[in-house]
Amino acid sequence: MSDAGPTDLLPLLKEVSRSFYLTLRVLPAQVRFQIGLAYLLARTTDTIADTELVPPARRLEALQRLREAVLVSDTPALDFGELARCQASPAERVLLERWEATRSLLARLSPDDLALVRRVLDVITGGQELDLRRFSGDRAGGPAALRDGAELDDYTYRVAGCVGEFWTRICRAHLFPGASLDDHRLLEEGVRFGKGLQLVNILRDLPADLKQGRCYLPLDDLTRAGLAPADLLSPANEPRLRPVYNEWLARAAAHLAAGWNYTNTLPWTCVRVRLACAWPVLIGLDTVRLLEKTPVLDPARRVKITRGRVKGILWRSVLYYPLPGVWRGLGQGRGV
Repeated sequence: MSDAGPTDLLPLLKEVSRSFYLTLRVLPAQVRFQIGLAYLLARTTDTIADTELVPPARRLEALQRLREAVLVSDTPALDFGELARCQASPAERVLLERWEATRSLLARLSPDDLALVRRVLDVITGGQELDLRRFSGDRAGGPAALRDGAELDDYTYRVAGCVGEFWTRICRAHLFPGASLDDHRLLEEGVRFGKGLQLVNILRDLPADLKQGRCYLPLDDLTRAGLAPADLLSPANEPRLRPVYNEWLARAAAHLAAGWNYTNTLPWTCVRVRLACAWPVLIGLDTVRLLEKTPVLDPARRVKITRGRVKGILWRSVLYYPLPGVWRGLGQGRGV
């Protein structure tokens, strides 16, 4: 059933995402399997979308077939062997090779949980398909960019904000169904939580995305700064980019602040799920602070907080949990 431990998922989850694996391990057993399975399915779609060696049209077809297979139980088995052979990462190769085994685990979900998993995967794959269509054109003129802030906001919802909704509904149903909470606000802040994490990833990965012909910073913002997407390929243009970049950093930080409020809105007795929310928020805020003072257009520099810093965040969040005032201060930069 859906509350069983995800023993089938743990080894693969550990290989494809060590950071999420930590989050999954701390989650209560009642929601660990559903969230872990949804993550593996989403990670599979992401791997397909990012397989650069395969033409975009074939990746689109594969994503559409996978989406149908998730949404409809009796679809024929899918073979992603060709895509698997194109993976440089052994873990991602195994992820695609074991796709049918992963899909079969959907049968262990309750009808309500299955509906939630299907809903979030439908939105995520739709966002990935849109992304492939948007950036599949000729790159001769340089990277293509999103048109405006509304497109970026929509994209961050489709690939991450919807995960905040899914997480909230699953946890609400299984962990604190009787708690007196403002569900509308909780869902709204859950969406912002996901958007904030995705924005941090976009801003951190800007040089790598530009190299692949994708610019997620909106064209209208760049135009106001006198820049074209191709200009961002030169680190010398960092000073001109900074005002635009810092505006989006501030928006990411504001979304993460909403995520921290979300975390503190959850019942205090739900220690495990609060820690599972706190860790990505605190790591995200630390990454924002690092991006504020680090050159971001140099493709040779990978901006990432150290493992030691991550361990410190984890330990302090646990150590200070019995001290509500100190613990809440972690999200405002006090005591971190």
